[in-house]
Amino acid sequence: MRPGARIAAAIEVLEAILNRYQPVAMALTDWGKAHRFAGSGDRNAIGGLVYDALRRRASLAWALGDDGPRALAIGAAPQALGISAEAVIAACDGAEHSPPPLSDAERAGLTRDMAEAPDAARADIPEWLWPSFSAQFGGNAVAEGEAMARRAPADLRVNTLKSTQEKVLKALLPFGAAPCPISPMGIRVPPPSGAQRTPNLQAEAAFQAGWFEIQDEGSQIAALLSGAGPRKQVLDLCAGAGGKTLAFAALMQNTGQLYAYDADRNQLKPIFDRIKRANVRNVQVLRAGDETALAALGSRFDVVLADAPCTGTGTWRRRPDAKWRLKPEALAARQAEQRSVLARAASLVKPGGQIVYVTCSILPEENVEQVAAFLDAHRDFRIVPTADAWTAAGLAGEVPVSADGRSDTLLLSPGRHGTDGFFIAVLARSA
Repeated sequence: MRPGARIAAAIEVLEAILNRYQPVAMALTDWGKAHRFAGSGDRNAIGGLVYDALRRRASLAWALGDDGPRALAIGAAPQALGISAEAVIAACDGAEHSPPPLSDAERAGLTRDMAEAPDAARADIPEWLWPSFSAQFGGNAVAEGEAMARRAPADLRVNTLKSTQEKVLKALLPFGAAPCPISPMGIRVPPPSGAQRTPNLQAEAAFQAGWFEIQDEGSQIAALLSGAGPRKQVLDLCAGAGGKTLAFAALMQNTGQLYAYDADRNQLKPIFDRIKRANVRNVQVLRAGDETALAALGSRFDVVLADAPCTGTGTWRRRPDAKWRLKPEALAARQAEQRSVLARAASLVKPGGQIVYVTCSILPEENVEQVAAFLDAHRDFRIVPTADAWTAAGLAGEVPVSADGRSDTLLLSPGRHGTDGFFIAVLARSA
């Protein structure tokens, strides 16, 4: 397909997403089924263009003076397809399968200087969230927003129960794999540029053999700072698909007792196949939603991971449509769930043990404010400063500097660390 046809296809998909409220993956799948002549390279390029348009929706809308599907697809096309603005203008010639010619405003928008735009638009952050976002990152807020509007790499965690970083790096050499900057078992595959294909790493033999799991470096760091280790009692309270559960099992060297629990059966479903592939033997998966069984475990755990439900604002590079769907009432609902999860965690950790509170959010309302409220209500807990948790975990290298400048908790961000947005707080119960 020529560039004009790819742009027209992206407009069609964005129409389904923005005006008919269809999920992104479903809209792309439906388009592909209706246009079976499109090859895999075309579908990949169209998907990249759609996702890039959603990542940069606010800045593109400001530049082109319109936030409709056509304006977003045209504005994102130069970067997403790896072509010049002039090539985009030429591609939209009104011929068959191409969009109608660009207006003067659209032509000007392709090269408009973003320095004149409001900060929220430059950062591609919803206006209602900008006060909170800018308060979190201060003078770095625009740069952090811009980093969140770029494509994300694929981060992998080497499964040390079955392989080594050296072996996985060798297996993934064709994809440009390199060690992650912080995690000692992390590997990073760079994101595709332009219309390049996104590598299907799960189809690789090394993945099928259980040598690695796809896990953002920020999530890996949360597991490393948890204090999980051999012969300990560990609970993953909101286990989801089990990414951190598997990371704990490796840190524990398949010893001790590891429990995985989640209230949602569908979220928990993938964990069983992942456990088998990773050769994990020390985990017990509790029945989803069985709060009686959970409570019966009692306050026995050295480590309770409270990976709480959140707005997911830290994952906007990978789920850009969620950025624009988020509403204030959803934030309030997540905060209530976080308070509940922390209270449950407190009832399960033993004296001298610790809760590791984690969110994939960059909003202070879900992070430092929740920790402060918890400590006010639970005087037998204290924060373990990040440097102390780092040393206790036996980690080498410098302690990551928190993106919000704090030393007691750790905020990881795309702009500062190259990770997704993650918040990590280690809360120790007095002995």
